[in-house]
Parts: sequence; C-alpha cells; structure tokens
Amino acid sequence: MGNYASMNMSPFSGDQPENVALNQCKLCNELGIESERLIIPYQTHGTEIHEIDESFIALSKKEKYEALYGTDALFTRLPNICIGVTTADCVPLLFFDPVKHVIAVAHAGWRGTCNRIGEKTIHSLIDNYQCNPADILVSIGPSISPDVYEIGKEVMDNFANEGFDLSKIISHRSESIYLDLWKANKLSLESAGVKSEHIEISRICTFTEHNRFFSARRLGLKSGRMLSGIMLIG
Repeated sequence: MGNYASMNMSPFSGDQPENVALNQCKLCNELGIESERLIIPYQTHGTEIHEIDESFIALSKKEKYEALYGTDALFTRLPNICIGVTTADCVPLLFFDPVKHVIAVAHAGWRGTCNRIGEKTIHSLIDNYQCNPADILVSIGPSISPDVYEIGKEVMDNFANEGFDLSKIISHRSESIYLDLWKANKLSLESAGVKSEHIEISRICTFTEHNRFFSARRLGLKSGRMLSGIMLIG
C-alpha cells in the first residue's frame, strides 16, 4: 500500500512485517527455496562484508540478524542460497565467478561507492576463495542515474579525498553538481582487477522510472525497496 506498493522486499524500511513476509514468500516459491534461505542484511551504508557459510546457516534467526546488522555486502559458495541487497536509488552490485562458482552482492550508495565497497568485495573473494578478479563478472543494477543524481560539494570532496578522478565521475550543469555512481563503481572494480568487458551496467534510472522502481528520493526513506539477489543452483 502507498509508498510500499508493490512487492517491497525490505523488512527494514517501515513496511508492515506481514506484507514483507508475504512478498518474500512469493519470491522464494518462485525460486524453489525455503524462506530462511533468502539472506538480506541490515544495511547501514558501510563496508562490512559477511560470508554466508555453513556456520552462518546453523545460527538461530536472532543470531543471523545480529551477525548481519551493519552489513552491506555478502558472499557465498553455497548452492540454493539467495543473497541480496535492498535498494531504492542506491547501486546494487552482483558478482559471479564462473571458475570458482562463487557469488556476492553489495549495496553501494554514495558512501559505499566512495569507500570502494565493490573493490573490497572483490578482495574478500580473493582472500577467501582465491578468486582471480579477471574471471569475475559484475552487474551494476538499476539505480539513480548521473543525469539526475545531484549532490553537494561535500560529497564531491569526499570522492576527491578517496582518490577518484572527478573528471570521469562528476559533471556540472546549471550551477549544480551531478555524480555518476555507475562510472565510479566501474572504475573502482577495474582498479581491483575486474575486466571492463566483464562489467555490465543496466543504465536503468530508478528516479526517472519511478513507475517501475522504488525511489527514496521521490518517496522518502519510509518507502519500499527493490531486492537485487543472486543464487547458485545446486
């Protein structure tokens, strides 16, 4: 209903829990998995990354929630586990290593992008599974586009301080500053060793296509979220 219509997948955005549970149940039925095998972290625009392994699956519901509180990226090699992040203008990143059969997801708003969460997720895959970044495929999902993502000077300065080439990610129009989160994430992933041709950008803007996607900039924080998920089929 209202700002949560329809198919809000986030249990953390103020929607009625029973509605979210029903939506998640519908998705899990389509995927052919039990609802507890859909893993969604409580995101805080940070860079905490968590592995979903057998020890995590064995935790109680409360322990799982506590383990994933403040987590913005997940990775796993377990089959039939759907890991996902929820977004409404922020950038969802989906990772797949077809050689090591490993997957990952990350939530990259401007803070996560600036702090290179995509790059850090790649390094987690290297450290834990000895992945070769040249093998990893990445999808940059629907999110706010550089045409409409207006920011303040302080956000631009944060990117400059983190070593981003502003000439490649910032544009100035009508005395306003616009940030290209898609390009910033692509550049960060490439610096981690991901091949340019292995990075797909959906180029779908959640803000301008708000009739199809949730947009927090249009609806406010108390609104629905899309789920971007990935799963290995066992």
